[in-house]
Amino acid sequence: MLWPYRTPGIPDDLFEQLPGIPLSKREVRLLMLSYLRLETHSVVWDIGAGTGTIPIEIGLLCPKNNIVAVERDSDVANLIRRNCDRFGVKNVQVIEGNAPDCLENVQPRPQRVCLEGGRPIKTILEFVWDCLEPEGRLIATASNLETLYALSEGFAELQARNIEVVQPVINRLETRGNHQTFASVHPIFILSGEKL
Repeated sequence: MLWPYRTPGIPDDLFEQLPGIPLSKREVRLLMLSYLRLETHSVVWDIGAGTGTIPIEIGLLCPKNNIVAVERDSDVANLIRRNCDRFGVKNVQVIEGNAPDCLENVQPRPQRVCLEGGRPIKTILEFVWDCLEPEGRLIATASNLETLYALSEGFAELQARNIEVVQPVINRLETRGNHQTFASVHPIFILSGEKL
């Protein structure tokens, strides 16, 4: 088994990757999972799933969850499927298409949503918020000021409750030549809110 542990935090290099396709870094992933506040039997949507790191971590942690991973590019969707196979994760359904259009008929509706990308981000946020079950949680990531602003404005307009925003500062020890130095992991904002 590639990751035989009961804890999250799979090393990034265990995932198959494609050049230019985003991968949520391990330390950021741990924070994202904690803000999702997963339950044993939940429906989780991951919009803009990229390499599939979040669905795979959730699938291993909560094997009774029903996870939907959405990606618009067929090569990237196939990458998610391959990574699910690598880790033996069976409870992830991969949907190819542009959100929110490809989500119109997806059932059941989610209790948790992870929004990691897509355009226009605010339109997708509004759509998945309407789909989100009462008392559900939504987390979203932003790597630039425009996305952060759009998400912040969207959370306010949707009257999300218990909003939290964090920007973790993470450095990793790396070897460069004969020296070891700390290198910053790509900064990102994580926003979370609840639908009451």
